[in-house]
Amino acid sequence: MGEEHVGEYPVLVAQAGPLKGQRWVVDRPLLIGREATCDVVVPDRQVSRFHARLIPSAEGVVLEDLGSKNGTHRNGNLIEQQVVLEDGDLLQIALAQQFIYLTSDATMPLPDVAIRPGRLRLDLRGRAVWIGQRQIEPPLSALQFRVLQVLVENQGQVIDRQRLIAAAWGEEQAAGVSDQALDALLRRLRDRIAALDPSHAYIVTVRGHGVRFDNPPMN
Repeated sequence: MGEEHVGEYPVLVAQAGPLKGQRWVVDRPLLIGREATCDVVVPDRQVSRFHARLIPSAEGVVLEDLGSKNGTHRNGNLIEQQVVLEDGDLLQIALAQQFIYLTSDATMPLPDVAIRPGRLRLDLRGRAVWIGQRQIEPPLSALQFRVLQVLVENQGQVIDRQRLIAAAWGEEQAAGVSDQALDALLRRLRDRIAALDPSHAYIVTVRGHGVRFDNPPMN
């Protein structure tokens, strides 16, 4: 396939995870997993040997979980059957690797900026947070930024507290993280954001369900 035709095909762009910054043109079925023979190899033990598959079809590109141990999510929702992807969908392979699906690389975003648009934006490389045209100073701690990144990347979705803890602290440490520790961290995050923009509640607690990030559009 010539390089001039790449833009005609959907693309899969790796975000948070060991493959960050890499991309694949979806012009044929792509097998995702830990096994070295996969088309997209995610070197993490949370990922099954043959974890998921992308299949171009007449309806669009279909995402299928291959009975993986730790699951495949689209936009924060665990998939249990084949789903047809839409432009901008966020895919999560276990808790190890996140991808964004784009119907054309002509719309591919800058790799160092969080995907979902809104008033609050993340610079992933610089670990900076912008609200409108103003930057949060001093920078957030690494853990604060990671929690915020998980919320932003799944904005609009209610994230279960344990899933948020596991995504932010990592599976191995998650068991030792209490609800009180998460609450304290979320409270500090709210305070840091409110210092720049007190007009909007970005981090919303949905009682009995989890936490949702509400990112208003740019003015």
